[in-house]
Amino acid sequence: MPELPRFHLAVPVDDLDAARHFYGKLIGCAQGRSSDRWIDWNLHGHQFVTHLAPSRPEQVHNPVDGHDVPVPHFGLILTIPEFHELADRFREADTSFVIEPYLRFEGLPGEQWTMFLLDPAGNALEFKAFADDSQVFAV
Repeated sequence: MPELPRFHLAVPVDDLDAARHFYGKLIGCAQGRSSDRWIDWNLHGHQFVTHLAPSRPEQVHNPVDGHDVPVPHFGLILTIPEFHELADRFREADTSFVIEPYLRFEGLPGEQWTMFLLDPAGNALEFKAFADDSQVFAV
């Protein structure tokens, strides 16, 4: 399988020290270049940037499987062990989940573990894991 292109994503944060703790310590991203207004992160090989932006728009939610899914959101597709290790780190840090980790579509195409949470600036993140990566785009 050819290597997938890496993405670049920049999100607003209202506190770079809180972003440094959340993305660097809790999630485990390596920090790259930075200034007093932004920080580059290595998010599993993707360039992710937190930019200081004190004001932000209101969050929207859409109903999915009986949950209010925050929009916009972003995240990673992890292995199942990585997913559970990260969920445990969030629990140990007393992180509040928007949607607690759970198994979605159990026994159906696209079966996946998923969880939603907010970073300290209110950016919504979803982490998920598939037992079978060929099911990522299953219908």
